[in-house]
Amino acid sequence: MSTPEIKQNREARFSRLYELAYTDVLRFIQRRAGPDHAEDIVHEAFLAAWRRLDELPIKHEDARAWLFATARNCLLNNQRGQARQGALAVRIAARTPIYTDAEAELTHQRIDLTSAWQRLRPEYQEVLAMTIWEDLSSSQAGQVLGISSAAYRIRLHRARKSLRHELDASPFPAHLAGSLMTE
Repeated sequence: MSTPEIKQNREARFSRLYELAYTDVLRFIQRRAGPDHAEDIVHEAFLAAWRRLDELPIKHEDARAWLFATARNCLLNNQRGQARQGALAVRIAARTPIYTDAEAELTHQRIDLTSAWQRLRPEYQEVLAMTIWEDLSSSQAGQVLGISSAAYRIRLHRARKSLRHELDASPFPAHLAGSLMTE
């Protein structure tokens, strides 16, 4: 058999298995996990079946049983993951420090800056990053962008102005002096 024929046979076998077993496996998982996660778990089981299709039993009933076992294992993995997430949430809540007013204000400023940064146009982010993080001079940054240092300074001015505008629109006005806002 040629490669396209093998691929076609493989796809046909998987499609047939999916048609005949999906509803049964879904009901099996829904009875154990509820409707919220059932489809994701069943799809994970069918993904495993696709990856290991050559190892699956040939008889439909045996392949169906294999899917039930795989779906059950996927369900158990999902439940363990949820338990770990719940335990992590409890540990985080237990260790959450009490912030002073200054620390709370700093946190609000960081949140404001992050939010404002994400709303900036990508070219403004790039210009600001070259000045702030890469610590490039205007002539160096202009060289990187393939523009003159004067054109770079104009872009930097516009980027700072845009960032100021975004920060002013933040719900918690940030007071950022430093290198971001100096011209």
